[in-house]
Amino acid sequence: MSAAQPQTRTTSKFEFVCMMGLMFATIAFSIDAMLPALPDIVGNLTPDDPNRAQLIITSFLLGMGLGTLLAGPLSDALGRKTVIVIGAGLYMAGALMAYFAQSLEWILLARVLQGLGAAGPRVVSLAMARDLFVGRAMAQIVSYAMLVFTIVPAIAPLLGAWIIMGFGWRAIFLAFLAFSVISVGWLSLRQPETLAPEDRRPLQFAPLWAGLRETLAHRQMQFSIIAQTCIFGGLFGSLSSIHQIFDYTYGLRESFPLWFCLIALLSAPTGPINGKIVMHTGMRPLIRVTMLAQAGLSLILALAFLSGVLGAAEFGVYVFWNVTLFATAGFSIGNLNALALEPLGHIAGMASSVMGAISTVGGALAGAVIGQMFDGTPVPLFIGMSLMMLIGGLLMFRMPREAVDAG
Repeated sequence: MSAAQPQTRTTSKFEFVCMMGLMFATIAFSIDAMLPALPDIVGNLTPDDPNRAQLIITSFLLGMGLGTLLAGPLSDALGRKTVIVIGAGLYMAGALMAYFAQSLEWILLARVLQGLGAAGPRVVSLAMARDLFVGRAMAQIVSYAMLVFTIVPAIAPLLGAWIIMGFGWRAIFLAFLAFSVISVGWLSLRQPETLAPEDRRPLQFAPLWAGLRETLAHRQMQFSIIAQTCIFGGLFGSLSSIHQIFDYTYGLRESFPLWFCLIALLSAPTGPINGKIVMHTGMRPLIRVTMLAQAGLSLILALAFLSGVLGAAEFGVYVFWNVTLFATAGFSIGNLNALALEPLGHIAGMASSVMGAISTVGGALAGAVIGQMFDGTPVPLFIGMSLMMLIGGLLMFRMPREAVDAG
């Protein structure tokens, strides 16, 4: 049997991709549907410090990063589907807690709990993909799943805005609960367990420590973690302040969901495009070129905005930059995950957890710093993104080559 072919799967490849995309989209929906609510939350809970509302995004990411460290090892021991269901339970509990919370601090705590729970679907779905595919074949599957993932953030702010208009901003947390029921329910009913009992690893300190050491010993994993942290730092920083820029800088609060939908849809093709070309060009060159191109573009735009040469074209350029930002993720994240997990299929859950935890927590912290530097212009975002992408892109020159089966 070819290493690039699925080992056990009764659902079609199309249905599997859709399910994985919906699992990935738990994160996007949990972040992007909140964006239209931030001005109302500022007015109700933190009117004296508008930037504090950004923490509703980064607290979720922090919880997700911490939960990611646990979800993979648990799935290696208990099975993939069990951990996804447990994570969904925590996620829904956090959504209910946030719905009833009366202060920003309690909402932030609830969002951390939501993030802890969301780590289950996010990490374990990636491990399921690794159970069935390897190398570039896995990168292709993840790329196609990213197309589904991209559709959700395209419509999430619109859904959030409609929910706010009809039921108030707190009802968004009930929408999170419904989303989790639908996505996890579909997977529970349709997808067989991908990790056989005989392949599970006991949840004991010695094998966990051994798995952690083995995971971090691989250069592909080390470099993939740093590169993905750089991407997440820029992406999370942009997401934290994107609504403020549309609202305060350009006065487009009401139309923000439509603009965000346009940005997401324009960047959506990068997933399937990557899925096509990665089989021919390899993962490393795509990641390297994408990150360095983004570093150069962001630096040029920072200088252009500071000089004021763009004039009335500034807004259009800012929208275009956001499209390229999401495209950078589409050409990089799936490939980095596939590179990192290529030599670690026997501990895919642990490896996914380690990579996801470090890169997400690191990216959330970097993104929080970038977001809190918001000064009424996109310039701090451009500078932060340029630095993040330059570090990651240069590092990719030292990334080991893919194995023959994967490359």
